[in-house]
Amino acid sequence: MHITLVDDSIPFDGYTASSRPLGGAEKGFAALAGALARRGHTVSVFNRCRWSMFIEGAQWETFEGKKPLLTDMLIALRKPELLGFVRQAKRRVLWHTGPGRMLAKKATREILADLKPTILLCSAVQAEGWRADGLKVALLPPALKSDYLANFDEAASDQPPYAMVTTHPAHGLSWLVNLWVNHIHPAAPDAELRIYSMSLAKMAEGGGVEPGLEDLAEKILAARGDGVIVTRPQGDAMMAAAYRQAAVHLYPGHPDDGTAFTLMESQACGVPAVLRPLGAAPDRVANGSSAYVAPDDDAFANLTALLLNNAETRANLGAEARALYQGRTWDAAAEKLEGLLA
Repeated sequence: MHITLVDDSIPFDGYTASSRPLGGAEKGFAALAGALARRGHTVSVFNRCRWSMFIEGAQWETFEGKKPLLTDMLIALRKPELLGFVRQAKRRVLWHTGPGRMLAKKATREILADLKPTILLCSAVQAEGWRADGLKVALLPPALKSDYLANFDEAASDQPPYAMVTTHPAHGLSWLVNLWVNHIHPAAPDAELRIYSMSLAKMAEGGGVEPGLEDLAEKILAARGDGVIVTRPQGDAMMAAAYRQAAVHLYPGHPDDGTAFTLMESQACGVPAVLRPLGAAPDRVANGSSAYVAPDDDAFANLTALLLNNAETRANLGAEARALYQGRTWDAAAEKLEGLLA
């Protein structure tokens, strides 16, 4: 089968996530291309990569490269406008990573009604409050790269335990810093909170503050004495190592987060989590076994302190988290996708 994948977002390719941080949707897009090629398909990828290259069996082309005249399946990432990228496509798929309501816009409905694609979702929560209006809908939970699935334990560290947070600055980070300073850190005074954020790292390094983040930046700088540290996200191998050394992944969540990519990655690395019951996050964990879904602020703070202070508890939850994601490879996801779209 000839499969064409198309994205029109940022410059990246199948090697990018190995050397620098990349969003979960982009990583999944790149990994799925290689996985489909390994299953015997002829795969063409068009995006904002800088030049044509052959990666993991898939042919990557620049967005302006020569398009195929015909493809058996076109998979467009996020943008409905890309569904017409190849004029003659036997099947069209819109891989949607946002809230379902984004597909209810008039211009989007017209495109979907005309081209009748299959809507591929990452979680059931995306479909809440949205009507498919006769379109076929399929669910393909994201998978993980091998960096996060490697089954080994980091050497014991004599450093203070740390919690890590990877959330978007607008998705509850201000709330979490307040909770850390006022409740969590007093109960675990040796612990650190490491915030992995590119935009905030630039601020911490003296590079200025992005518009809209001024109050949050000031709050984080004021919390340095409470163990709050800002650091840059890294490529997959280094992020996997950071996860494995962490005591807990704190995930504030957001109602519109229908993917929870980094929560999946940390769980696969064997890191317990504490999260709020928002978006897709609760579906990415086994509550009470691999993580704790906290019903309120007090529970969130108490459970975080428990994991920071109790090595046995976090080891038990970490083992369950790792087991939960064994086998969740992109090769397995590609096989499932074939069945969903058959």
